[in-house]
Amino acid sequence: MNDNEVPIGQHLSELRRRLAWSVIAVGVTTGLAFIFHKEILLLLMRPARGFAQVPNQAPIYTEMTEFIGTAMKVSLLAGFILALPFVMSQVVMFVAPGLSFSERRYLYSLIPLSLLAFLAGAAFGYRVLFPPAVNFLLTFGGDVATPFIRIGNYTNLMLTLLFWMGIVFETPLVAFFLAKIGVVTPSFLARNRRYAVVVAFVLGAIITPTFDPINQTIVALPIIVMYELGIWLAKLGYRGRGSSGELTIDTKGR
Repeated sequence: MNDNEVPIGQHLSELRRRLAWSVIAVGVTTGLAFIFHKEILLLLMRPARGFAQVPNQAPIYTEMTEFIGTAMKVSLLAGFILALPFVMSQVVMFVAPGLSFSERRYLYSLIPLSLLAFLAGAAFGYRVLFPPAVNFLLTFGGDVATPFIRIGNYTNLMLTLLFWMGIVFETPLVAFFLAKIGVVTPSFLARNRRYAVVVAFVLGAIITPTFDPINQTIVALPIIVMYELGIWLAKLGYRGRGSSGELTIDTKGR
């Protein structure tokens, strides 16, 4: 690492520059997404369609500013996803001077893979997790009250689930990279598997919008699968590091 040879002021200036370019990129893509906010919202509404419990099979809004606020929030998330490759490249370029050549090479190669993993996680949440959650929430109190679903509440639940499932699907790539640079070892990840299972169910209870243990289990299972995949990728990343002379941190016995 060459951090000690670079003044802290230069680091802060570089950080401000990278953040400024990232904010500009997100602003531009958010504006583009807002142009198509109706199409994006209609796409998000699909999992709730087909349920007789929803009048007109569409959410409602009860405040004058609720719909435009929802449209802006959805456009911001869509804009962030569109700008994600650029934002990640800015992060990589900021941290790259402190990494070795091989570490920078792997980090650059993981950018497109991490984007695909995030999109795969969001698609999994959209296609697999959210429909049964919507079904549970709409039928739970059907005999007592009529569900007039506010669009703000609906999109908040949807975006929260999609975002966190996208993050969860990044776990194997993070494990691979951390093992590659010697921060963790596959044996460390394997030894802590039981704690990962507990954390998975805790996250399942936090991420899922329902109190239904079935839906929470549906969320927890992909987290466990991603952790197990992360162990195997960590083995792949850790293999052959003995001759590279890089630092290895093994927390065995600690």
